[in-house]
Amino acid sequence: MNGGRPIRGRAIRIAVIGCGRIAASHFKAIEAHRDELELVAVCDTDATTLRATEERHRVAGFATLPQLLKEAEVDVVALCTPSGLHPQQTILAARAGRHVITEKPMATRWSDGLQMVRECDEADVHLLVVKQNRRNTTLQALKRALENGRFGRIYMVTLNVFWSRPQSYYDSARWRGTWEFDGGALMNQASHYVDLVDWLIGPVESVQAYVATLARNIQVEDTATVGVRWRSGALGSINVTMLTYPRNFEGSITIIGERGTARVGGVAVNDIQHWEFAERDPQDDTVRSASYQTASVYGTGHTGYYANAVKVMRGEAEPETDGREGLRSLELLIASYLSARDGRRMALPLEY
Repeated sequence: MNGGRPIRGRAIRIAVIGCGRIAASHFKAIEAHRDELELVAVCDTDATTLRATEERHRVAGFATLPQLLKEAEVDVVALCTPSGLHPQQTILAARAGRHVITEKPMATRWSDGLQMVRECDEADVHLLVVKQNRRNTTLQALKRALENGRFGRIYMVTLNVFWSRPQSYYDSARWRGTWEFDGGALMNQASHYVDLVDWLIGPVESVQAYVATLARNIQVEDTATVGVRWRSGALGSINVTMLTYPRNFEGSITIIGERGTARVGGVAVNDIQHWEFAERDPQDDTVRSASYQTASVYGTGHTGYYANAVKVMRGEAEPETDGREGLRSLELLIASYLSARDGRRMALPLEY
């Protein structure tokens, strides 16, 4: 997808769709790039939220996306809405000739994700899927070590997401904890960690998953474990629960290879806790400074992600994570759910 004519000689006009929790990260990123981006509109179905956001950012507010697309001069929309709404909203925006930046996961169904990519291709607009954790300094350090071959052959990889979501979190909005709009612990909270499986380690050969709803009154799972075999032969697991007492405890990735072992932990892969290799490298002297403190499981990567998005819209760079890149983690998520539902190993790709 080439994304049509580059936007040059003026600010890129952007609208934020959905003004809930994650929208704050987008507003902050847009403000950080105010020389390149102009926030011109916001949209939310909740009248109180919409009014408050309008007043805070001094922009036009709209109750529906079709109304915004009809009346506002917008180049790109940022979708911060429930995941199950992303496909419909992406299609509306694409057919109106607008570029799309969508939060994770890009969809909750495999067929919807494929349609999103097709529609944006046909409309000749960009589809960007936010994967801000790739921008974290800790994960950038880990990525460099992998690209430089410091681990040698990878033997085992473990990802843990041990967070806490009380019943009140799910009760705060009707769409939370539903199959149609939200997805469970894997699809929603662990989506960025599932993305790391493929981005860091490589293509996955197969998965075997178990999911359970152990304590929350929701349609979807609050706990899951997925066994993973990579095409390289490496083995590993993704372990997720939203039942950690009494608060978010750990978001980590551990990599064990023939010539190196590393663990990036903390509450949201923000702390390099182990870093040991057979051969020293200049990177080792600076790697500790990559760790940072965070009170947010969202990480700090939205501003960096938007830096790439601006360059993409200007025709100066390729997207870091476009729709096709987003499909890779969605495919792994859907394969995991199919495995858990049918009680069998699921091989990837899902289709040829």
